[in-house]
Amino acid sequence: MTEAAPRAARLPRRGARAPVGVVAAAIPVCALLALPVAYLAIRAAGAEASSWDLILRPRTVWLAARTAGLTLAVTTGAIALGVPMAWLTTRTDLPFRRAWAVLGALPLVIPSYVGAFTLLSFLGPRGLLRQILGVERLPDISGFPGALLALTLFTFPYVYLTTAAAIRGLDPALEDAARGLGHSRWTTFRRVTLPLLRPSIGAGALLAALYTLHDFGAVSLMRFPVFTQAIYLQYRAAFDRTPAAILSLFLVAMALVVVWLERRARGRALLYRTEAGTPRPPSRIALGRWRGPALAFCTLVVLTSLVLPVGVLVYWLVRGIQAGQEIGAPWRAMLSSMSASGGGAVLAVTAALPIAILAARHRGLAEAPARLAYAAFALPGIVVALAFVFFAANVTPALYQTLPLLVLAYVVLFLPQAGEPLRGSLLQINERIEEAGRSLGHGRFAVFRRLTLPLVARGALAGFGLVFLTAMKELPATLLLRPTGFETLATRVWTHASVAQYARAAAPALLLLAVSALPLWLVARRLEVQEVRKE
Repeated sequence: MTEAAPRAARLPRRGARAPVGVVAAAIPVCALLALPVAYLAIRAAGAEASSWDLILRPRTVWLAARTAGLTLAVTTGAIALGVPMAWLTTRTDLPFRRAWAVLGALPLVIPSYVGAFTLLSFLGPRGLLRQILGVERLPDISGFPGALLALTLFTFPYVYLTTAAAIRGLDPALEDAARGLGHSRWTTFRRVTLPLLRPSIGAGALLAALYTLHDFGAVSLMRFPVFTQAIYLQYRAAFDRTPAAILSLFLVAMALVVVWLERRARGRALLYRTEAGTPRPPSRIALGRWRGPALAFCTLVVLTSLVLPVGVLVYWLVRGIQAGQEIGAPWRAMLSSMSASGGGAVLAVTAALPIAILAARHRGLAEAPARLAYAAFALPGIVVALAFVFFAANVTPALYQTLPLLVLAYVVLFLPQAGEPLRGSLLQINERIEEAGRSLGHGRFAVFRRLTLPLVARGALAGFGLVFLTAMKELPATLLLRPTGFETLATRVWTHASVAQYARAAAPALLLLAVSALPLWLVARRLEVQEVRKE
């Protein structure tokens, strides 16, 4: 008996029917993501007609315009900081580039409310800078300028991390071809490299925009009214939560508009190598006379986004110790934060994989799960937390105030942060590579495990780091869903900062930064090792 030759199998092109296994894996994830939206729909369904008039009120339109303007400005600022930082630390001979690579991502671990507080403490009318300069009063930075500065400084690492991961995966053959045709480095970057990086830049910009949409801490401290504040006030001040649910649905609609705009901007160009051959590592670009300005740019970004907040926290800590305040090391809160955030990050990356495959490989209805994830990410943490409280109390009482429920809430809140790096990596993989594996007789799962998964490992690692870092500083959902007696570093910071005990809040805030820096360093180290091996 002769052995049958393996049949060539064609992979589904974008827009074709999605594999059954991927769809089956995405269904429970979609059900989990739909919980907050379903909760809002249930609340809004029982609303009277007068409640829906809230959307058309002048103040609601005013808040929506301010929210959209702040989101656009923060996203633009995040791109302006993140893309140059990623390029300088991955493709140039920038001095100490490996150190800058880690330092450039560390601002992501600083909670927005902590960052805003430190900026006000240093740059405010009677802040520390006033004392250093010896002047009577500094200009007030609160309002739009302060909110823009705080959110840009602590969201640009989204763009930086996704763009840096994409740059490391680029094949320099196209750049060499453009240079061979006589194009300058700037023209080559603008016409060849930048279009290839567009999905990853868009992914980071999307995360920054959605983070801005659901932020509450920074805008509150900077006294800049936006949509999330109206939602929080409705939840806190009114017994009837229906108006807040309607406003939250409006915020979901804004998030979907942002997602649609990102999809339109990304386009449908091929983003992977189509010819045969083995890609080689890119050569380092000599900065030459631009080394000084590049070094000054990185220094300024790190000073304002990392050194300044940490310095202010250290100042308050030292001041509290000198005043004789009791400041203990919150080790138990640190372990609680790591367990909850680590579990949420692992589960989020696992759950995001089928969603990312559908978003990268298929069109139409197959992209609906990704849009659903973005809608949940735009919701304030308190809305997602209340949805899980409602679900646990009415469907699964055994999950109420348990660690698994908190971990599931982290997955819903931060799934796009795990999915976007995965999607960016998948878009850079030529589908013919997988098709070649299928033509050799391997099944879909074997091809995915042996070919696709190693190629998206860099994106998965970046996604894990993003979710872990963001979950470490999550506050509203943790406050509502944590088990009794379960305290994290974020809740410790908020407990002391909310009653103006800044010295006692500084200790857990600094520990939060230190603990979050460790996995970020490991991610950066892993990427550097992979890059060295390629070279």
